[in-house]
Amino acid sequence: MKKRNQGDLDRNIKFSIIIPAYNEEKLIKRCLDSIVAASVPFKDQVEVIVVLNRCTDRTEEIALSYNCIIVKEDSKNMAKIRNAGVKAAKGEILVTIDADNWMTDNMLSEIERHLITGKYIGGGIRGKLERVSLGIIASLLVFIPLFIKYGNVSVGLFWCYKKDFEAINGFNENLRMGEDIDFALRLKKWGKKSGKKYGTITKATMITSCRKWDMFGDWSLFKQPKLVWGIFPFLAKNLPRAVFYVTRQKYSRCTPSFAYCPLCNTNRHRHPETIRVSSNIIKNISFYTGF
Repeated sequence: MKKRNQGDLDRNIKFSIIIPAYNEEKLIKRCLDSIVAASVPFKDQVEVIVVLNRCTDRTEEIALSYNCIIVKEDSKNMAKIRNAGVKAAKGEILVTIDADNWMTDNMLSEIERHLITGKYIGGGIRGKLERVSLGIIASLLVFIPLFIKYGNVSVGLFWCYKKDFEAINGFNENLRMGEDIDFALRLKKWGKKSGKKYGTITKATMITSCRKWDMFGDWSLFKQPKLVWGIFPFLAKNLPRAVFYVTRQKYSRCTPSFAYCPLCNTNRHRHPETIRVSSNIIKNISFYTGF
């Protein structure tokens, strides 16, 4: 782990933002830029912790250029990776976000606004995809059983006080899949004990990249039905997160936008079948998978 200098130790940190990263040189800069913009109202009160997971590209170099704190965790277990970042955190409030996602400028302000009311134990967000298509919408419908089984808990970007994260022992490291849903449900249950709600931020947004669909095609879930077993934790409780690593490895070989991509088999990195669809169709659909 990167050592903190005296300036880091002297700062009064309000937010610690945790970013797991496995070879994310192509997308992490966009995520970090969004955090810089969201941090403007909280000068010198935000730290960003990038948890490097066996990175072999320039992810660490890019993170250090943004003065991020570096933690290394080589386990193929997303819960362990996220928990490792939290262990290094000095902030009162924790925020977790994936390296391929990015937040709007008002995200941290909205998180603070919710927490200082005393009504919320923490929560998630309702994000949006960077693009939508018929294939993507059809894929999202596969998640309906998750709503039925787990209820409407928002995930994607978590926010809560560190003391509450620690009270429920963070992410469950015994789970290889679905650790995010499990965390949300336990945080919600913990909040009920003190009369607090699990909140969903709607006035700020997290935008989710579509790199998996960019790589494999918008209808890939239906062409490879075995992937469904990796989506539903109750169908694959012991399934390793191999897809997570295969995806990142393949993406690292994917060529830039508007160049021929052998994985996508198209001359456009963004697929021709992409169409404009109102974001209202999917605004209430949360991503529950680590794909």
